[in-house]
Amino acid sequence: MKFPRLVAFAMLMSAVASATAAIEFKSVGAAPAVMYDAPSAKGRKLYVAPRGMPVEVVLTYGDWNKVRDAAGDMAWVEAKRLMPRRHLVVRVASARIRAAADDAAPLVFTADKGVLLELVDAGASGWVKVRHRDGQAGFVRAADVWGE
Repeated sequence: MKFPRLVAFAMLMSAVASATAAIEFKSVGAAPAVMYDAPSAKGRKLYVAPRGMPVEVVLTYGDWNKVRDAAGDMAWVEAKRLMPRRHLVVRVASARIRAAADDAAPLVFTADKGVLLELVDAGASGWVKVRHRDGQAGFVRAADVWGE
């Protein structure tokens, strides 16, 4: 009787370990999304997330996703309100976006804290390629943005 429980426990722990290893980021879709305290439209409305806001999907429950925002707050949102196209939010006072993934590269533009940037390529070496909504593109340090 103890052996099946041990096997079930081991399988559960393996599933939990693999689930926590895969971090999934998405963005709020074309329209703002209502964030709830429970996976139901009958839940308490917490706030309205603006379009493009990046979120980390922590859990999927039917047609709902439990998400974490850049501030670390958790909420539920209808899965259909999210899109796979990824955005990042600047988390430093002034992020420097450069022409190449190098501190010595020419400065293309700066982005203030809270500005949304589209993720173009999540490259290696601590830099990500981003695009501002006005079309300017370049590389920013991954540590300066959230949602990557």
